[in-house]
Amino acid sequence: MVNWRSALALSVGAVLIGSTALWAQGERKLNDTEKKEIQAIVKIVDGPAAGQPTSNDLGLTWVHNDLLKAQGNMQYVPFTVSVDTSKISAKTLSLYWRVIAKNPPAAEASGKDDKKNDKKKAFAYEDLGTIPVDGKSGPMTISRSFTVAPGAYDVLLVAKEPTSKEKNAPPPKMAMIHKDIEIANLWDGEFTTSTIIVAKSIEPLAAPLTPQQQADRPYAMGAMEIVPVFETKFNKQTELSTFMLIYNAKTDPANNKPDVTVEYNFYAKQAGGEKFFNKTNPQALNAQTLPP
Repeated sequence: MVNWRSALALSVGAVLIGSTALWAQGERKLNDTEKKEIQAIVKIVDGPAAGQPTSNDLGLTWVHNDLLKAQGNMQYVPFTVSVDTSKISAKTLSLYWRVIAKNPPAAEASGKDDKKNDKKKAFAYEDLGTIPVDGKSGPMTISRSFTVAPGAYDVLLVAKEPTSKEKNAPPPKMAMIHKDIEIANLWDGEFTTSTIIVAKSIEPLAAPLTPQQQADRPYAMGAMEIVPVFETKFNKQTELSTFMLIYNAKTDPANNKPDVTVEYNFYAKQAGGEKFFNKTNPQALNAQTLPP
């Protein structure tokens, strides 16, 4: 039988996540190499193809995403993609992601045609990261994040090898994919949870991360870091670990504590449906079980 353990937390304002500052908003400065890369990528994305998928030279694949509360009534979305390092000849890879609102807020009337600014307003998030790939082989997962308001979005991702400085060098390999994603509102006051994150481990952090470390490790939250797993087939000797945050639980006036019971039910997928096969003992989170 698979061993199972879970980590639960009631979010009362302490476990809120802030995503890395956007370079597009002027809050993070790009270095010279990043400036050249972003110019090349944006030229491709905003060129004649208008962001349509191109050849996928690098095996770029969307793997998974999660959803948690962020600061300022926003939603935090850590996501993971995969690339095939056997197809990459460079030592680093640029990863660019742009999150486009499908129903952006109406632009303020300015009395003039301002399609360029209207287009930028539709970008709910965009960022660029440099990924080391030297020495790696086979599929490699890359986790990053974005922070947006609730709504429907098109996430555009571009992976690109650096442009070579050598004369007559072949053009850099690249890949561009789209992912449609619907972001729920975790701030609406309704009793709900984050996504359930299946974890390889949940480790304490010795010190707060720098902004760059946080960008590279989006599953670091407060004083802990979750190492997620994306292959969810387990043998009988594997330990199954899960993590989730519980949001908007009502509290009693006397103790300022919630009264929540958590129980996990397990089902086996079968042809035509699912079959219940096990459950955990109820776990109480209330004035008697929670710390001060």
